[in-house]
Amino acid sequence: MCAIAGIFDLYRQPDIDAGLLQRMTDIQAHRGPDGSGMHREPGVGLGHRRLAIIDVKSGQQPLFNEDQTVVVVYNGEIYNFPALRRELEQFGHIFRTHCDTEVIVHAWEQWGERCVQHFRGMFAFGLWDRKQQALFLARDRLGVKPLHYALLDDGQLVFASEMKALLAHSRVRRELDPLAVEDYFAYGYIPEPRTIFRQIRKLEPGHTLLVRKGSSPGLPKRYWDVPFKPHRLVSPEHAADELVARLREAVSIRMVAEVPLGAFLSGGVDSSAVVAMMAQQSARPVNTCSIAFGDARFDESPYAQMVAERYQTNHHGARVEQHDADLIDQLACLYDEPFADSSALPTYRLCELARQRVTVALSGDGGDENLAGYRRYRRHLHEERLRSMLPLSLRKPVFGALGRIYPKADWAPRPLRAKTALQGLARDSVAAYFHGVSLMGDQMRAKLFSPSLRRNIGQYRAVEVLRRHAAACPADDALSQVQYLDLKTYLPGDILTKVDRASMAHGLEVRVPLLDHQLVEWISGLPPSLKLQRGVGKYLFKKGLEPYLPREILHRDKMGFSVPLADWFRGPAGPRLQRCLNSPVLADCGLFDLPYARELLSQHQSGRRDHSAPLWSLMMFESFLRQMLDEPRLSTERQAA
Repeated sequence: MCAIAGIFDLYRQPDIDAGLLQRMTDIQAHRGPDGSGMHREPGVGLGHRRLAIIDVKSGQQPLFNEDQTVVVVYNGEIYNFPALRRELEQFGHIFRTHCDTEVIVHAWEQWGERCVQHFRGMFAFGLWDRKQQALFLARDRLGVKPLHYALLDDGQLVFASEMKALLAHSRVRRELDPLAVEDYFAYGYIPEPRTIFRQIRKLEPGHTLLVRKGSSPGLPKRYWDVPFKPHRLVSPEHAADELVARLREAVSIRMVAEVPLGAFLSGGVDSSAVVAMMAQQSARPVNTCSIAFGDARFDESPYAQMVAERYQTNHHGARVEQHDADLIDQLACLYDEPFADSSALPTYRLCELARQRVTVALSGDGGDENLAGYRRYRRHLHEERLRSMLPLSLRKPVFGALGRIYPKADWAPRPLRAKTALQGLARDSVAAYFHGVSLMGDQMRAKLFSPSLRRNIGQYRAVEVLRRHAAACPADDALSQVQYLDLKTYLPGDILTKVDRASMAHGLEVRVPLLDHQLVEWISGLPPSLKLQRGVGKYLFKKGLEPYLPREILHRDKMGFSVPLADWFRGPAGPRLQRCLNSPVLADCGLFDLPYARELLSQHQSGRRDHSAPLWSLMMFESFLRQMLDEPRLSTERQAA
């Protein structure tokens, strides 16, 4: 795993500032502690930091083709590179190394922009073709690896793995995007392609961007999408066996490494399945790592220990405590923009633990989105059945009124917390799903935001992110549609971002077999009833795994990888939260109604309401402002200008 950076002048041929390019590269040294490289020619500069995994002795980057006219900097792993190499050699291409990076330059020569369709893996790269005077940027299909870019006022395009590298450039403006603030406090992260800064964009998963010298950059081009194309199945039993076989193969190709290899083991179905497949294909005990919590409501470590004992892994654990909330400032620096998933804390500790023993770890991420594991899918389908019985014109006034008057009883048993369900029934399908996944509802965001921020947001609402993807969804059933929304937003924007930054902070590569694009394509074509059946998520997956995992793992309630924030904020972390809400940075930025924020804190600490998620999002935003902006006194009027 690596870090990349680059500078490309669209219209001129200046000497690229070597010191600037080195700073952009070295600020990402945590992603690639094993070495660095740089290439400069008039109008173009490419930088690279390397974490050596395959072909450790060679494979340094930037890497060229035979005649030095094509050069690439690349972050990721292409697992089918041996087969691609053999194919390209038959076309006459000559290889000098044994690493996967070299197939990129030859695949570009052979297939041009279509080269990405031949790659199986996770990747983000920048490639310069001197003959065509073209820069080509690409990101893998599901967004496992990040890529950010910005077009500057002087005609330079800069790109990098992490935004902090772009911010090292003095002409990248640190100007907040009000629409990104709206997105952040709705989702808890900022969905692609937007970032917290107006000028910087994320290249969306499954997209490429081709920029030619002398031309303005066009729009990114999509080269892949989740097909949701139904396929014929012999029987559910046969499908379950094939699913496990496909997972085993996806795990197998990700076990190739010249460095120590291991796995995350939470004790959930997905990570346990990955460990089971690894153990069957490894001559040595698998190295596994897990995180424990002192609060039994959040602690899955006994289940992880159960799987570790079954497969006799070398298992290691660590515990997350309340004082780990002090990592807030460190996390804000890692993510470069506000990021409110509190499971970033245990993820950081898990990666720290794993890196003490391995350089590569396999994870179970992606299973919930692929195989319908989230409880919210079950709730959404239930609400969809109710919504189908009455037209929106009738549902909206009736259930809207009921939702307004029904109390929000965070303290009550789950069956009595009907407010969200009633509000969802008053909405269309996309708006209802958005309401269910939102960190803060529309009314709460409106109260939290200052009048000037609300003016600058205008008519835009964060639900438009989901509406854009819903319009492109190839599936017509309710379950596949919300899975598609999560695969396009929550998975890359939250889950994969969280793991990438936390792992790369420790120089750890994480591979994700459940997000192998061939496996994702095949799973998407399964009947929805085999993913979610009679209220059981991952139905087919669990049936196929019965020979490999105990019932206690397969059929227990889902816990999730979260921390007891509500209790922390009513305990030792409370004073830290008080200081945050009284911070001059929050007061001076002009974005928030701070008396309302303090009201949320008062309600939470009294035990009447659970506002832990909104309060955590404010803490992370305050830390971001304090550390990442040169001038925290950014008024919304200046942003609008």
